[in-house]
Amino acid sequence: MSYVEYEKAQKLGLKAFKNAVSKGENEYLPVLDEILEGVDIVGEMSLGIVQIPLDRIVGTSNVGRTYAFANNFMPLLDYKTEFGAKWSALCDSQIEEGIRDPIKVYEYMNKFYVVEGNKRVSVMKYFDAVTIPAQVTRKIPKKTDDLQVKIYYEFMDFYKLTEINYIWFSQEGCFRRLLELTSPDPDAEWTDEQKLDFGSANHRFCVSFKALGGDKLPLTNSDTLLIFIDIYGYEAVKNMTEAEMKEKIKLLWDEFLIESKGREVELHMEPTKLGRKKLMDYFRSSTPKKVMVAFVFNKDPQESEWLYGHELGRLYLDEHYPDTIKTLKVHNIASEEEAISAMEDLIAMGVSIIFTTTPQLISASVKVAVNHPEATIMNCSLNTSHKVISTYYARLYEVKFLAGMIAGALSKNGKIGYVADYPIVGMTANINAFALGARMVNPYAKVYLEWTTVKGNTRENVLREFEENGIEYISDQVMIKPNSHNRRYGLYHIEGDETINLAFPLYQWGEFYAKLIESVVNGAIKQDDAVKTKAINYWWGLSAEVVDIICSNKVPEGTKQLVGIIGKLIRENSFHPFYGVLRAQDHTIKNEDEEIMTPEEIMLMNWLVDNVEGEIPDVEDMKDEAKSIVEQKGVKDEAKADAEQKEVKDED
Repeated sequence: MSYVEYEKAQKLGLKAFKNAVSKGENEYLPVLDEILEGVDIVGEMSLGIVQIPLDRIVGTSNVGRTYAFANNFMPLLDYKTEFGAKWSALCDSQIEEGIRDPIKVYEYMNKFYVVEGNKRVSVMKYFDAVTIPAQVTRKIPKKTDDLQVKIYYEFMDFYKLTEINYIWFSQEGCFRRLLELTSPDPDAEWTDEQKLDFGSANHRFCVSFKALGGDKLPLTNSDTLLIFIDIYGYEAVKNMTEAEMKEKIKLLWDEFLIESKGREVELHMEPTKLGRKKLMDYFRSSTPKKVMVAFVFNKDPQESEWLYGHELGRLYLDEHYPDTIKTLKVHNIASEEEAISAMEDLIAMGVSIIFTTTPQLISASVKVAVNHPEATIMNCSLNTSHKVISTYYARLYEVKFLAGMIAGALSKNGKIGYVADYPIVGMTANINAFALGARMVNPYAKVYLEWTTVKGNTRENVLREFEENGIEYISDQVMIKPNSHNRRYGLYHIEGDETINLAFPLYQWGEFYAKLIESVVNGAIKQDDAVKTKAINYWWGLSAEVVDIICSNKVPEGTKQLVGIIGKLIRENSFHPFYGVLRAQDHTIKNEDEEIMTPEEIMLMNWLVDNVEGEIPDVEDMKDEAKSIVEQKGVKDEAKADAEQKEVKDED
């Protein structure tokens, strides 16, 4: 019997050996001694005797027995050798009573390398065992900025609380996120019951995921499990059967595909043209179909400048399409649970399109969209990488460039103030475009940047500081709250006690929403969504007529004319604000001569051009009420995450 088993195992080994040779890969087991050459190991730690997952046993500690095994731990030597006889004896022992003696291993970066017991590992892998007892000694590398080392240090913190060694992620922050999703107290040690529940859920998920072909994706099981738990909730996942998990995994498959490609985002800079009818024409029939569209606000639009702009967009739809579109709204959504419940209710009422108007509602949007593919859910954010929802945002930087031109032309001393709120994706492009516009007409223009959401700052303090420094021309918030008597918005000039409004860069949300709805009803969004491995972000600007700038009669006619000419060129794609040599504050060149920055580069800007005085604040510098959105969409973190995704992709 053992001869037959050995022969089968040897065939598996020879097959793996030949495959490795054909691919130019190492055909033998990795050797830890060789891996650690040049690695700074700062300590060793005994973990005692623990069950370790066989799929994480990847090699041997030294070169001694390496050539007896293929890289899948199956035997290569002839049966009629001492090695073959011992392997066969262990095979008989496993069949008759099971192998119980612990092996000895080193653990390095949550992978295991055998010191004693290579043949036992080989036999257990042959029989598709899941775990094996082992005396484990951990080798701890020096903490560095290497991504894998940083992930490993997060794993060690996770292991201290859970003693779980079968979880591994490909990105930073995931171990902590898993603790937050699975434990009432993320900093508490897990009980035996918690370990058992999680282990059982993880096993069912891995079996289900593999059955659907998940092992062919370049993701760890843990990466996909985290997405699964985040969407469906840990309590629900714990109680799912394998059959239920398979059905839920199928619904999330496109999300896994995006994750496997590094969560790439495809930016659509213009509405997709299908040569179909316009929105009004679509409904002109004997039995017009009325579309129910809902807007979800996390606050009261009357109390938020940002949300008020979207509310005006909703009212625009009511005014211009009263017979074809019915709009609904819900506001003051205080939690994710409330957002999910509200959207579920809206869909039950027959709503087919839902716009969630802030990045804070992304998670709820995804969770509802997964379970309701019949509805179109879109979130107003940029660089959001989900397949089950699309996102939309306006390229305000184009009209900010024009506003900068006006400020640069009118400022006598070249000092211009810029009041910003959240350092999130897209904001840096607005600031830089404004500064470049000012410099285009005034080579001596300097833009002084201040953030109202930084600790210790208020709008009043910022404006007072500008006044003390002789700054009279200021770019401020785009919108104001309804019924506000504040005239300090857009671009304005302070002359003594008087505020003179000059120009108003603005979002045309009504037109934006009309075009988005048209894209849904004419099938353009469905066509866009055919790219399975990329998330779709609609980032429209002047050419789509969803942003604009209005100049007051205080702007000289010649300046208005120049702004009109440049605006027309931008609209026609004949001029670009981010063209030619661009230097950051540290004088590094960010864009070369006669080149145009890509939309992705503009979106992820985490630097300021060299005529800006100021900085991009860190999350720690923000007021408490601003931290959540900056943690989620902060430009520094987004650019860093994008770079790390590319690093992982390059390594793959």
